[in-house]
Amino acid sequence: MITNRIRVLWCVAMLIVAGSVAITGVRAQSAIQHADAPAASAAGPKKAEEQFKNIQVLKGIPADQLLPTMEFISASLGVHCDHCHVQKAFDKDDKKPKQIARKMIEMMITINQENFDANRKVTCNTCHRGNIHPVAIPAVVTEDAKPPEPPKPAGKEEEAKKSTPTADQLLDQYLQAVGGSAAIDKVTTRVMKGKIEFAGMSFPIDIYCKDPEQRISFTHTPDGESVTAFNGHEGWLSMSGGQVREMHGSELDAASIDADLHLATHLKQMFTQMQVRGAEKIGDHEVYVVVGQREGKPPIDLYFDQQSGLLLRLVRYADTALGLLPTQIDYADYHEDNGVKIPYRWTLARPNGRFTIQVSEVKQNVPVDDAKFVKPNPPQTSPAGPSK
Repeated sequence: MITNRIRVLWCVAMLIVAGSVAITGVRAQSAIQHADAPAASAAGPKKAEEQFKNIQVLKGIPADQLLPTMEFISASLGVHCDHCHVQKAFDKDDKKPKQIARKMIEMMITINQENFDANRKVTCNTCHRGNIHPVAIPAVVTEDAKPPEPPKPAGKEEEAKKSTPTADQLLDQYLQAVGGSAAIDKVTTRVMKGKIEFAGMSFPIDIYCKDPEQRISFTHTPDGESVTAFNGHEGWLSMSGGQVREMHGSELDAASIDADLHLATHLKQMFTQMQVRGAEKIGDHEVYVVVGQREGKPPIDLYFDQQSGLLLRLVRYADTALGLLPTQIDYADYHEDNGVKIPYRWTLARPNGRFTIQVSEVKQNVPVDDAKFVKPNPPQTSPAGPSK
């Protein structure tokens, strides 16, 4: 019972990193540090085989991509870490599914190299779709097909395209909808209190933000505080009396976006290219979808309400060796504080879990001590991590 509660609390902590860590990967990751890993090469970022034991088919990928890659496999097959790995001995090859997984990864790499110029078009999810066994048989029809929509009158489609705002216009509308650059730039700190709802449970949460790009949250549970933090260049998670786990790779990218109090004024600077993908619907809201490309990083999809101009959804991706792992954040319950509109509720969803934070109190431009964002010392030793 105690073990399950600890796992749940780690899940809460991991998910608050704006979804950069999957639920099914938490059991492995809470046990993974670098003490038992081979020494890193003197130059450049660590490779997976330099940081983790018994890496075979994923040699050469960045070390900080290994865990997101494990999460990608977990989400694609709908399994937990222990489906392939021996708990607390992730480098062992005792389980047959691990051997099968290696062969499947080699197969996918070959297919993509020989047919798609090494682009990741075929992935675990292409065939598995959340099932342990590939979905090879077409599904039968369970309801009558809906009649096709009548064709649009000539010229209507061209008129719709002409009336669609450009990506620049949509970002400008969003900036004005949340208060404008002058009001946003005046915000130096933001302190929020509320609750986080996750897996049928609810805990109080306090969030402290400070410009530039510093953010820390404290989830208060019966077993102690779960902390998720980013101080502008480092990110970490910890529990009361427990170990500290550092963020890496896509986790840091996600944390820096969440910590940006002036994100609305920085969006254009983030993207090397923007494109309006079209119109969609979120609930009762008609939205425009903007896809922003970033230099050396996965794209970000932004969903803007056609009426209010507010951002209703953001989808970002963690880059893994096998494909992109999505995180969707839905924003709602906007309130105005000191001339700036901010969401009081946001729901973060990933392939393996979701949580909602509902804010009840917000204070802006109040003193926040820099000491809150000082990273504690990491643990000295820990077990080894997974292998593939």
